[in-house]
Amino acid sequence: MLSFETEVEVKFSEVDSLHIVWHGHYVRYFEDAREGFGKKYGLHYLEVYQKGFVMPIVKLNCDYKRPLVYGDIALVKITYVETEAAKVIFQYEIKKKDTQELIATGETIQVFLDTNRNLCITVPDFLSDWKTHYQLK
Repeated sequence: MLSFETEVEVKFSEVDSLHIVWHGHYVRYFEDAREGFGKKYGLHYLEVYQKGFVMPIVKLNCDYKRPLVYGDIALVKITYVETEAAKVIFQYEIKKKDTQELIATGETIQVFLDTNRNLCITVPDFLSDWKTHYQLK
């Protein structure tokens, strides 16, 4: 399985009136992990776009376990989930760096649209090649 981990330091602007990270920022932490994964494994959004596709998120799930606060450093781990369908599935795990305490888990599902914004129902050739390169099929 392919995975990537990135660090996120909680900024003052990310906490709400309860002094904890506002729930919507966890989605951005997932995005930061996807960006890092894409750069590491050659599945970066700009590379996909240059091949004539975009990858919108069609499903997002985040299960909050414990809060993060200003100054915390979180580890965001993203793992690619293999599927034969024309989509990309990632699972996420956010932990507090110093204690390894589980903060949140999540999942995203992305599909492929061509340059005319038509849904691709078959796996694009470049993704098949990518899977072969990383021995995912």
